[in-house]
Amino acid sequence: MIHYDQRGRVALVTIDRPERRNALDQDSLAGLEGALGRATEAASRALVLTGAGGHFCSGADLSGVEDTEFVQALNRVLAGLRDAPFPTIAAVEGFALGAGTQLAVACDLRVATPDARFGVPAAKLGLMVDWWTVQRAASMCGQGAARAMFLTTEQLAGERAFGLGLVQRLGGLDDALGWAGEIAALAPLTVQGLKLGLNLTEPVSPAPDAYVDAFRRAWSSEDLQEGLAAFRERRKPEFRGR
Repeated sequence: MIHYDQRGRVALVTIDRPERRNALDQDSLAGLEGALGRATEAASRALVLTGAGGHFCSGADLSGVEDTEFVQALNRVLAGLRDAPFPTIAAVEGFALGAGTQLAVACDLRVATPDARFGVPAAKLGLMVDWWTVQRAASMCGQGAARAMFLTTEQLAGERAFGLGLVQRLGGLDDALGWAGEIAALAPLTVQGLKLGLNLTEPVSPAPDAYVDAFRRAWSSEDLQEGLAAFRERRKPEFRGR
């Protein structure tokens, strides 16, 4: 379930699936798309995205992750956060793993508690994330930290992520809302234009053919089926590279 709360010129969007540590399914992605649309229609000047129950988002709900429609819906939400006509802030506590890290990275700014955890455990499952997420994460926290996060599934604590520049402020939801309120008081056309300018500094080329091929191989592999089965059965996967 996605909650939407308009607080003056600030939109607060909350992922509320605490029994799943706010893992994303098709319904929650549709809810996030709808919330972004509502925030735009309300002429919001900032949006804060957070999670209920002590976690931001633990990733994709693996019961539906094999569906290509899920990947497409997730990509639409990520693009929506990036392209929204107002700054978006991820307020992160607890886990922000997999798709949770993707949501946080898609936002313009991140506020996190010192003990929050960022990570992309794709290699434990046999799947891959989109090209844009890899580029954006590497540009935000540096090649070294990004390689550790993607290639070894190492997690970054909020305090370390702050030191690397992935997180801009340490704090909780109230801190994120306070910052959003400050942003909402600024000249909206200027902020909107500068956000557009910053987005235009990022690479806009489509994923290289080599990455597209690697992405397709992973998502159609026996290893992905093994990774998902091992997750469901709570055992260590045995990957064979095929």
